[in-house]
Amino acid sequence: MQIEKTVFISYRRTNAMTARAVYQNLTSHNYDCFLDFESIDSGSFESIILNQIAARAHFIVVLTPSALERCADPNDWLRQEIEYALEMKRNIVPLMFDRFSFSDVQKYLIGKLAVLPGYNALEIPPAYFDEAMDRLRSRFLNKALDVILHPTPKSDESAVQRAKTNEDAQPAVPPEKLTAEELFERATKRDDDDLDGRIADYTEAIRLNPNYAEAYSRRGGNHASKGEYEGAMRDYNEALRINPREPIAYNNRGSARKAQGDLDGAMADYNEAIRLNPKLAAAYNNRGVAHQAQGDLDGAMADYNEAIRLNPQYAEAYNNRGNARSDNGDLDGAIADYSEAIRINPQDVTAYYNRGSIRHDKDDLNGTIADYNEAIHLNPQYAPAYLNRGFAHHGIGDLNGAIADYNEAIRLNPQYADAYNNRGEVFFAQQQFQKAHSDFSKANELKPGDNFVLAGLAITHHAVGNKSEAKRLWRLLITIDSRYQDIEWVKQELNWGDALVEEGRKLIAAL
Repeated sequence: MQIEKTVFISYRRTNAMTARAVYQNLTSHNYDCFLDFESIDSGSFESIILNQIAARAHFIVVLTPSALERCADPNDWLRQEIEYALEMKRNIVPLMFDRFSFSDVQKYLIGKLAVLPGYNALEIPPAYFDEAMDRLRSRFLNKALDVILHPTPKSDESAVQRAKTNEDAQPAVPPEKLTAEELFERATKRDDDDLDGRIADYTEAIRLNPNYAEAYSRRGGNHASKGEYEGAMRDYNEALRINPREPIAYNNRGSARKAQGDLDGAMADYNEAIRLNPKLAAAYNNRGVAHQAQGDLDGAMADYNEAIRLNPQYAEAYNNRGNARSDNGDLDGAIADYSEAIRINPQDVTAYYNRGSIRHDKDDLNGTIADYNEAIHLNPQYAPAYLNRGFAHHGIGDLNGAIADYNEAIRLNPQYADAYNNRGEVFFAQQQFQKAHSDFSKANELKPGDNFVLAGLAITHHAVGNKSEAKRLWRLLITIDSRYQDIEWVKQELNWGDALVEEGRKLIAAL
């Protein structure tokens, strides 16, 4: 065994300056390091990177709060680098920056990465960088290793030398650029709902490093989360001006365009993201959503299938494929996909909600209520789950339970027209006609011109004695759609109970 001084430095692009500072410190102490900073052509990137891991004894991975975020994807390149280093039995040294903690990132330690916390890691406090690097060299790297090193293939030598020459020519990393990355990571550790705090951190990071493409992209994402799509688009555009080869930025800009209704622009961005990275499962998933919004269910299914093939643990893609199968009338297939999404992520509120909706369509009302119960347990502020659970309670004859759910939906969202409409139907079934009339009137105020609401309002007018207004509204409905003359069609279309149907029958007979 002998002491080796060959090092591979693995890092996320968001931490490029931190990784470069590590590289510069080690090379100044005669370590032979490899750090690729976008100087290797994409076509040969994969083989050269893996060959360099095999050619070096030590594998340093730069860990920050954001570093492992994408490692749930088996095609994530940082994950693949770490997995290959594990396979090659390299001396793996995690360097922890910016208050990184393994306990905060457990959900990203997938598969082989689960063993990473077992390695002897070194914390690098910003104020004591040089002292920590001394410790790295003297205690973590200065050890005899029994490893098999594989020489760099001849075909790789020029690209590897070009990468090393490029890095060796870089000036010392300015302190402000390291501070910018610390601010980036501070934003990552903020609570999910602290969007303004995150935006402030990214803004200061950009001030310190105006070419920090990842900070622009992340700030754009937070603007989008606030509904500030103009600001989001500006940030994504700037991120892509700085780095036109970044597929994540195209993917994110596509989502901002989709949210604004620009499906063609979104599709173009997703296409470019996929061209740059054909293994980017998120881009296929998002393009599938755009296809579905355009009515192209075949295109949507193809994209969801590819996203799932690339990442079999992609709960969101299963959920979205379930939506496409539902739209295609494949209710059993939809339930299977929602169930798989829940198996992968038992905290997936949307998957429980969607499965509950399909179970309702299949008349499995007890299963429906169970799924909405879980959705509400996971998110007690989820008004649509209360609305739909109320509908299911009404279906099994639990009228008081239905009213309780509609009350809560309205408390959470006082502008929820559908909740007023549905509660009005329950009140009518209980023969509380004045309360029903009040709810249908409120629903009509919030959702003027909605045929379902107008029908309920007309019926309650008739029940409380406002015959002329009831007839006027029903004639208006017949003008809109002549099928409103047929109470059996109305019953089927509006899913009305017996009380509403019988009152409707009287109203139509009196026209």
